[in-house]
Amino acid sequence: MHIADFVSGSFAGACGVAVGYPLDTVKVRIQTQKQFTGLWQCTVATFSKEGVHGFFKGMSFPITTISMTSSVVFGTYRNCLQCLSQARGDGCGPNTKLEVFLSGLVAGIAQISVMSPGDIVKVRLQCQTESKRGGTNIPKPKYHGPVHCVLSIIKEEGIMGLYRGALPLMLRDGPSYATYFLTYAYICEWLTANGKKRPDWSGVMLAGGIAGMAAWTIGTPMDVIKARLQMDGALGMKRYNGFYHCITETVRTEGVGVFFRSLGINCLRAFPVNMVVFVTYEVLTGFLRGGPDGASFRV
Repeated sequence: MHIADFVSGSFAGACGVAVGYPLDTVKVRIQTQKQFTGLWQCTVATFSKEGVHGFFKGMSFPITTISMTSSVVFGTYRNCLQCLSQARGDGCGPNTKLEVFLSGLVAGIAQISVMSPGDIVKVRLQCQTESKRGGTNIPKPKYHGPVHCVLSIIKEEGIMGLYRGALPLMLRDGPSYATYFLTYAYICEWLTANGKKRPDWSGVMLAGGIAGMAAWTIGTPMDVIKARLQMDGALGMKRYNGFYHCITETVRTEGVGVFFRSLGINCLRAFPVNMVVFVTYEVLTGFLRGGPDGASFRV
């Protein structure tokens, strides 16, 4: 088993969260609250009302859980590749693109059980537009922090409340991670010069950034549904009876275009985040495997 990939993936995920969290907060608010009409308007409104802190609400819990989920993703991906390679037999060459795609799909689905509770807490805290700095007559936030949010969800909705939105999360992350790793493999292969085993660092950064944008292009529609189901009923009356009702009601009231309203900000955030994620992952994996030749940019 490739233990190094689990460890490297964990650190890479934490770095990615730190880089992309402010834009993620803006994205979630645009997806779930009609008062925010676009990237610039949401950014200005958040800063003027809540200050810089408003962009980092709920980050402590996700940086822990996403470290775990990123560990599961990269570790599962690499070990799936190894299993598929062994199934073909020794000496069959590098993994095929189909094996890369399937391993990414399995990795995306595998991390749902770990990711879902942290993700719903993140979304709930990000969507609290009330400021703690407000006066006595101004409404205070419902959740005081990540732990209080978890306990409140369990108390009000039961333990399964932590897994609300798990189905669209799975439908988002399975295909997204399959696209993610496949795109990364293709671009790394394309950028690798003849006679070399891997591209240089600029190639890794470019491949990681483009892979992240490709993954979010696939995953954004389900990301919208996921966020809406996670917020449904949290701050008032429930609007949706379930997954399919959320889709049909969203299309009926806002049109198909709403599923791609946050695509621009997702791609804007995805490039630097995944550039950092893959560079961190490759550096640490190479170190843990015993030197600069330990990293494997190509599958």
